[in-house]
Amino acid sequence: MNARPSLAASSEALRECIVGGGVALFPTDTVYGLCCDPESAAAVARLYALKGRPADKPAALLCFSLATALALLPEAGERTRAVLGALLPGPVTVLLANPLRRFPLAGGDLLGLRVIDIGLSLATPVLQSSANRSGGRDARRLQDVARAIRDRADLVLDGGTLAGKPSTVIDLSTIEHGGRWRVLRPGAFSEADIARALDGPV
Repeated sequence: MNARPSLAASSEALRECIVGGGVALFPTDTVYGLCCDPESAAAVARLYALKGRPADKPAALLCFSLATALALLPEAGERTRAVLGALLPGPVTVLLANPLRRFPLAGGDLLGLRVIDIGLSLATPVLQSSANRSGGRDARRLQDVARAIRDRADLVLDGGTLAGKPSTVIDLSTIEHGGRWRVLRPGAFSEADIARALDGPV
């Protein structure tokens, strides 16, 4: 059954949905997304099925604070942490080296990570992907999400009209050891903006 609490009162509803193995439809700082428990194989499989997403295509972790994200990465070096602090929270997805293969349901040698700040508060990460059929148009408004996805999500949070441009995907996998960053997918954060943000840390 779908529930539509106001965004200000939705953090607890989201937590209960994730802990209960559900899939939530929620607003981000860019487009509407789907999220679930990143360590529940059943929940991840259901999210992928809702999207029609190939099972071997990695998703990303999403955190609702930078502190939560950094706590997940005890092996991250000083330079990586400085770069993450310069970029996050923000409309980017960063790809990080994942030598310990943390969160295997979200990826393998690389781990995608997002951090957003939209007023939701959740102490644990979620696995997230955009709320569209695989390869389809991103949803700027709740009504832009396919009816089949809206009706089958366990929780629906309406955040109004969003920016509508997906996150920029940045490869930071070699940044700790003198490597360079590179954009794998252009999006809401331009290369010029990234260069300015990373001028100090890099």
